[in-house]
Amino acid sequence: MPTQFNSPLYDGHFPETDAASVRILRHAGALMFGKTTTTEFAAIHVGPKTHNPHDRLRTPGGSSSGSGAAVADFQAPMALGTQTGGSMIRPASFNGIYGFKPTWNSVAREGQKIYALMYDTLGWYGRCVEDLVLLADVFALQDDEDEDRSFQGIAGARFAICKTSIWPMAGPGTQDALARAADLLRSHGAEAHELELPSAFDDVPEWYRIGLHTEGRTSFLPEYRVGKDQIGQVLIEHVENSDNFTRKTQLMASDRLAGMRPAFDKIASRYAAIITPSVPDEAPVGLENTGSHVFCAMWSGLHVPVLNVPGFKGDHGMPIGLSLVAPRYHDRHLLEVGKAVGEIFEAEGFLGDEDRVMERDGDSAENGSKSNTK
Repeated sequence: MPTQFNSPLYDGHFPETDAASVRILRHAGALMFGKTTTTEFAAIHVGPKTHNPHDRLRTPGGSSSGSGAAVADFQAPMALGTQTGGSMIRPASFNGIYGFKPTWNSVAREGQKIYALMYDTLGWYGRCVEDLVLLADVFALQDDEDEDRSFQGIAGARFAICKTSIWPMAGPGTQDALARAADLLRSHGAEAHELELPSAFDDVPEWYRIGLHTEGRTSFLPEYRVGKDQIGQVLIEHVENSDNFTRKTQLMASDRLAGMRPAFDKIASRYAAIITPSVPDEAPVGLENTGSHVFCAMWSGLHVPVLNVPGFKGDHGMPIGLSLVAPRYHDRHLLEVGKAVGEIFEAEGFLGDEDRVMERDGDSAENGSKSNTK
C-alpha cells in the first residue's frame, strides 16, 4: 500500500515489505482495509484534511487523525496509530472512542517512520475494550502474574485522580469530566483519592520535550538533506537545533526521565489505575491544528501504558475522554480495569447542560465555603 507519511517527499512511495505490526496482523488473519491520514511524519500539529465525524468543523486530533476518525465513523472496527507525544490518546478523546498506547517498545516498530525512538509506540483504536484486547492478544502483550494486583471489580478498588502540574491548562469540559469520574467511581463502591505527584515529576514534561527535539534532530536529517524546502518548519527547527540543546542537556533529560520511570511505577502500583486528563477540552474548531498533547507527554516520557476511556461531553456536545494509566508492562491489567470503568463512564458519564451547570455551581459554592474557612 502507498505509505507517504503525508509528505511530498514520499509521493508514490510503496514499501516493498510490510511493517512488522502489519505482518503480525496479516499472519493472524486480519484484513487490511486501507491507509488513513496522518499529520506530516506524525510529527507536527498542522492537521490533514480529515474532519471530526461528530462535527466536520472540528479537528479529529492527530497525529493519528484518520485512524481515530475512521473508527469513530464506523468505517473500520479497529485501526492502528502511533504515539510520540499524544498522537493516540488525543484523537481517541476527540472522537469519543477507546485508544490504547501500550508500554513503550512492547510492539515491534520495524517499518514505521521514526520520530523519537525513545518515545514512539504503536497503539490501536476500537469502539470497545474487547476489540483492544483482541489486538493485545495478536501482539502478544503479557503481564507478569501478580495475585496482589489482580482486579476484582470496581467495588473496593482504589483509584487515583491525578491532575498533574499541567492542570491549569484544563478547560471546563475536562474539569467536569474528571470530577464526574471520581463521583461515579465512588458511587459504584470504589475509592477515588486525589493524587499529587512528588514535585520531581513537575520537570518530566520539559525533559520529555528535550528528548523529543534532540531525537527529531537525528530522525529527520535525511529528509532535511534531500528536500529541506518540502518539510515542515518544525522539522527544520529540530534538525537545525533551534533551541540550542547541548549533548549534556540531552543526556541530563534522558537520564532523569529514566530515573523517574521506576519511581512512577511504584506509585501507580498502589492503585487499580490512575485517572488523568487526556486533553485540555473538546476538539478545537478548525483543521489547521490538531490540538495540544500537553496532558499526554508525561506518560509518553514515562513509557507507561495509557488507555483513553470515552463517556463524557463538553459544553458543545463534543466527546471528552479520560486517561487510565498503570505501571509499565501492566497492559493487560489496564485493559481489564478499563473495561469495567468504561462501562460506567459510557453509561453514566454524560450530564445534560442543566445538570452540568448545577454541578459547577455546587462546586463553586463548596470551594467558596472552603476558602472562607479558617
